[in-house]
Amino acid sequence: VPLQASGGGLVQAGDSLSLSCAASGHTFSLFNTAWFRQDPGKEREFVAALRQGDTNAYYASSVKGRFTISRDMAKNTVHLQMFSLKPEDTALYYCALKANRPISSAITLAATWDYWGQGTQVTVSS
Repeated sequence: VPLQASGGGLVQAGDSLSLSCAASGHTFSLFNTAWFRQDPGKEREFVAALRQGDTNAYYASSVKGRFTISRDMAKNTVHLQMFSLKPEDTALYYCALKANRPISSAITLAATWDYWGQGTQVTVSS
């Protein structure tokens, strides 16, 4: 599944940014979706996820209350709205999909997710 992530950029601490992820030819409502991020030399880190059929989303403790993951059915995209950004949020952000609904305990593992976008860079200056 080709995924295209966009919306990254350079912002100051406290600013907001919205990332988008589009899947060509596929409907996001049929998929489980997630966002991860990665710093050079570090492992890919879970940020947020939405499972098919769930009402509530999953968030890493470091972003809970500041980030919101959502689906836009009309535009067939998944968004990650980021508020009150901090320098430690600086990373390459990836969107990911999985056709089969993952178990909750596996959501935060990068190996759980089947398809990945190319990443979009978010840089937060202090």
